[in-house]
Amino acid sequence: MIQEFLTLWENHRDSVVGIGSNLAASVLVVVIGIVLSKGFRKLMKKAAARKHVDDTVSAILRLLVRYGVFIICVIMILNIFGVNTASLIALLGAAGVAIGLALKDTLGNIAAGIILLFQGCYRRGEYVEFGDFAGTVKDINLFTTILETPDGIYISAPNSSVWGSPLKNYSRNGKRRMELTARIAYSDSVETAFQVMRDIAASETKFLPDPAPQVILQSLQDSFVNITVRAWASTQDYWDIYWRQMRNIKEKAEEAGLSIPFPQRDVHIIQKPVSVVPQVKIEP
Repeated sequence: MIQEFLTLWENHRDSVVGIGSNLAASVLVVVIGIVLSKGFRKLMKKAAARKHVDDTVSAILRLLVRYGVFIICVIMILNIFGVNTASLIALLGAAGVAIGLALKDTLGNIAAGIILLFQGCYRRGEYVEFGDFAGTVKDINLFTTILETPDGIYISAPNSSVWGSPLKNYSRNGKRRMELTARIAYSDSVETAFQVMRDIAASETKFLPDPAPQVILQSLQDSFVNITVRAWASTQDYWDIYWRQMRNIKEKAEEAGLSIPFPQRDVHIIQKPVSVVPQVKIEP
């Protein structure tokens, strides 16, 4: 038995040594790949935490690094064992082109999702509007953006439709300007209306001091005058302030003797004299 093993070793020593060295090199490549992958992912996680990068973007980057290191390790191991990787890469490239043409719409959503995530146009919890849709962002992934409307409706929008439309982000700047408008009649005192609106603006403690609230005569309409308060408020307080102050405006305007006129229009009827056509009697 020992003699047969020695004979086998003598006949195939070079092949065994070569395979052993290739396996050792492959194991070394795998170990180095695992270490580098974990190291890169930890560094990226720490960098994302320092830069306040969105969690979805951070997860995608770590996933790309993981699979990128895996692909590089596989190619290196194939090279170690003498496999012609050039033809394999060309084959994978051709397959990738075919898959890309077959799934161009899906890949378009993925590309749009990556761009939106990296640009940070919106994040979870922000209220956005694009096209005919508006709502609070609940989730962002590579394919779709999930919204929830104020009345609780679930919306799943493809990322390509979001990317292809102008987008309004109502939450990003942290503050919004509101306009509180009161209608008064032409017979009412503008100065009284201004004083009422100034008092309302001064009584609201949640208005931001900078920029300061403004009271303006916004427009002269057909049957009424628009007096408007322009003031800034934080995004989370916007609607609470708006609803409360609209009720306050009506009560304070009535206390000050101001009237809120209904739209009206004067109709003038012009009567023209009617010409009488003489009747002609025809006898037989």
